[in-house]
Amino acid sequence: MKNEQYAKLVMEMTAWDTGSPKRIQHFLKVHAFARTIGILEGLDEETLYILESAALVHDIGIRPALDTYGNDAGAYQEELGPAPAEAILRKVGGYNDAEIERICWLVAHHHTYTNIEQIDHRILIEADFLVNLYESNVKYKAILAANAHVFATKTGKTILQEMFQN
Repeated sequence: MKNEQYAKLVMEMTAWDTGSPKRIQHFLKVHAFARTIGILEGLDEETLYILESAALVHDIGIRPALDTYGNDAGAYQEELGPAPAEAILRKVGGYNDAEIERICWLVAHHHTYTNIEQIDHRILIEADFLVNLYESNVKYKAILAANAHVFATKTGKTILQEMFQN
């Protein structure tokens, strides 16, 4: 059932981001990294399920942020993302209230890099950072700073180091 839910969620998010191949590619890549890190860091099935779902909807607040503020800053995404995330999760079905609440919390905190206490939050941030660093074509100093200040999981650090080795 979960694979079918992910597929439905991918299709809902693809429709949500119609006309924006960059955003569609982005959430798919974040999902792939989140899943990989989550599995290799030993997440239990329920936490992995929530993480993967959150990875697919994490940037759902971009469009409403642009419509409302003319800006897609992380704080605006966090503010405006949970409501449409909840609507899409309920439309897809199969999520209980506690799962929806946690996924929406992650959406509301995926640009909050302080006080990271839960592993699903940590991994979502790392997966998003991996993709953002690549898509933004950042300089080596920013990668070193991310390695020192953002990444904490062994798997995330390994991927970061191997992706940007040179």
